[in-house]
Amino acid sequence: MAQPEPYKHGYYLWHYVPSLPAAVIFCILFLSVSILLIRRMWQTRTWFCIVFIVGGYFEFVGYAARAAANSRTGKLFPYVIQNNYILLAPAFFAASVYMTLARIIRSVRGERFSLLPVHRLTIIFVSGDILTLCMQGGAAGMMVAQNVASVGRGIVIASLLLQICIFGFFAFTALTFDQRISRDPTPDCNDESIPWRQGLRMIYGISSLIMVRSVFRVIEFCAGADSYLFTHEWTMYIFDAILMFGVMVIYFVWYPSGFQRRYTAEPVGLQGNS
Repeated sequence: MAQPEPYKHGYYLWHYVPSLPAAVIFCILFLSVSILLIRRMWQTRTWFCIVFIVGGYFEFVGYAARAAANSRTGKLFPYVIQNNYILLAPAFFAASVYMTLARIIRSVRGERFSLLPVHRLTIIFVSGDILTLCMQGGAAGMMVAQNVASVGRGIVIASLLLQICIFGFFAFTALTFDQRISRDPTPDCNDESIPWRQGLRMIYGISSLIMVRSVFRVIEFCAGADSYLFTHEWTMYIFDAILMFGVMVIYFVWYPSGFQRRYTAEPVGLQGNS
């Protein structure tokens, strides 16, 4: 049975030999859905969805690096790439969901029901997303150095906790809008060409999966490098890879193209009335 190789001075980057078949399978899965999303984005001209596709690309590269690491457990480059890209990908998924909610609210002209001003909603949540992205990106690089690995893990934990708080507030914002507009629907809510309820279900589904994944990651890093979660590969596939693939499938099935027309057309109408 293959054993992990030391990086240097007896320091091991891996506590197991990463599975080549599992990594290849998820490479194919993430790449396939990303290609389908690119095709749909091009057909519908929903360019804001490019951020979500970047997340899919990150997942693909991350698992490609895990596949490469199967025979290179003593090499730094594959470990750093898979660690960074897989850790950061959900932040791009989250940013796309933030932008989708603003478009849903505008599509039914429900701005007055939003907990936050709609013109600031995306900026507020995406700014928080960028902050956690920078924190995780910097900390992930520190984790490969033995002398500062614990500091890197601490920063990752803090960024994940912040991400959970931001995402929790976002979910509360979406639920509040849903409840308010359900009690007092606007005329546009009855327009069957605007799948706003489907869009909200998509947001709830994706938010739940990302939240579970983030909680798992917090527990994983808090438990330490020698914990069961870090030393057994199956936990990452169950609580990260499969969940993030589910996020991509949900986004593809309930793709937010139904809000693009109303969202982009509204400023024209406003200009015409001014």
